[in-house]
Amino acid sequence: MLLYNSPVSGRWFRFLPSLVLCAVAMAQTVGKAQISYKLLSIHVKGLEHFTEDQVVAASGLRLGQLAGEEEFKQAAQKLGETGLFTQLNYTYKYSTKGCDLQLQVAENNRLIPIVFDNFVWFSDDDLLSMLHARVPLFTGRVPGEGHLTDQIADALGSILEERKIAGRVEYMAAGPLDVIESYDYKLSMHAVVIRNVDFPGAASEEIPALEIAAKAVSGQDYLRTKMRAWERFNFLPVYHARGYLRAQFAEPQARVIQDGAQTLVDVSFPVSPGLRYKVTDVQFARNAVFPAEKLRDLIHLKSGEAANSVQLADDLQQLHKLYGTKGYLFAHAEAVPNMDDAAATVAYQINVIEDEMYRMGELSIDGVPPENAKRMTAQWQMKKGDAYDNSYPQRFFSIMYRDFGLRESYDVAPKEAINRQEKTVNVTLHFVPRS
Repeated sequence: MLLYNSPVSGRWFRFLPSLVLCAVAMAQTVGKAQISYKLLSIHVKGLEHFTEDQVVAASGLRLGQLAGEEEFKQAAQKLGETGLFTQLNYTYKYSTKGCDLQLQVAENNRLIPIVFDNFVWFSDDDLLSMLHARVPLFTGRVPGEGHLTDQIADALGSILEERKIAGRVEYMAAGPLDVIESYDYKLSMHAVVIRNVDFPGAASEEIPALEIAAKAVSGQDYLRTKMRAWERFNFLPVYHARGYLRAQFAEPQARVIQDGAQTLVDVSFPVSPGLRYKVTDVQFARNAVFPAEKLRDLIHLKSGEAANSVQLADDLQQLHKLYGTKGYLFAHAEAVPNMDDAAATVAYQINVIEDEMYRMGELSIDGVPPENAKRMTAQWQMKKGDAYDNSYPQRFFSIMYRDFGLRESYDVAPKEAINRQEKTVNVTLHFVPRS
C-alpha cells in the first residue's frame, strides 16, 4: 500500500513489505523520477533485543544523506536478508527540510549460538567484539536462515587476513537429525595441532588416569567441538568411575605455543571434581520377570564404596542382555540416584522397564545344500512359539561347523526380523562360501 500527497503536505508515505523470513516485496514508485530527501531522522519500532543504533547501522543508511524510495527499499532488503526479522515495514514523512524515516520490525527470536572451533589466536570475547564492530546486528547468535551466517564467515576471514593468518573460514550446522544446535565456524587449510594437555583443578590421584585417557589427543588437529566430545567420553568417565558424580569440565582452553605454516597449541581442560559420593543402597522397582536378588547379582556397586557410575552403566547393559534371553528384547533399566550432599552419599533405585515378551517365529536357512539345512533345522532347539532367546543364535553357531558336516567354509550372516505387531522374531541364517 502507498499513501501519497503533495511534497509540502507533511503526510506519510507508507510502504508495507510482506516480509516472512527475509522476503521483502518491492514497493510502488511515486512519479516518473526518483525523489531524494535529506534524511533527518531514523527511528525503529518493535525492538526487543537490538538497539535502534544497531539496526540503523546495519541498514546502511546515514543521517544527512540524500535518500529516497530506492534507498529505503535497499535498506529494508538488507535488513530482511539477515534473517533476524520476521516482519519489516517502513514509512517516511517528508517536508521542505527533509525526510523522517520509521522502521517497524518484529524480531526473529529463534536464534542459534555459534562456536569458534579453532580460532586459537583470540578469546571468544575478543572475537565477539570484533565481529560486532563489523556486523552490527551480530550479538553471538544467528538465525537458521538468511545471510547473517555468511556475513559472520566473511568478517572472520577479514579478521584473520588482518592478522596475516592464512586459511579459509568454513561453517556448518551442528546437531542431531534435523535439529540445529549451533553453527560451528572453523579455519580450514591451516593446521592447528595439539602439542600437550593439562588438567587444571585435577588432584594428583586422577592425573595418571587422565593422562592415559588423553594420550591419543597429542598430535591431533585442535577443534573445540572435538575436545568437548573428548571431555565427555574420555575424561568425565575417569571421575564418574571414582564416585565424582557431579564432576564438570569447563571449556577447553588452547594456548598458541608456536605459530607459522602450522600452529602448535597446548590445551587445558579445567575440571571441577565436586564431591565424591559413596553408595548406601541399591533397590529395584517394577521388576516382575526376575526377582531382585537375581538382578542384584549383576550390580557391582557395594555399600560404603565409591559410586562407580561407569561400572553401573555396564551392569545395566548386562541386565538388558539377561532380559533378552527370556524374550524381553526391549527391556531396559534406569538408575535414579538419590544424592545426599551433606553426607556425600547416594542411594540408587533401579527402575526396570520390562516391555513385552517376543516369541520365536520362522527359521530359514539358505546358502548351504538342502540336506545340511534340514539337519541344522532339526538341531535348532528354539522352536516356534518359544520365548525368543537372543543369545541362542551365537551359541548355536559355536557348534554348527563341527556337528553338521559342511564340506566348505562359510561366513554366516544371521538376521533377525522383529515383528512388533505379532511380537515374534523370524530368524534367517544366510551362508556365504568363503573365497
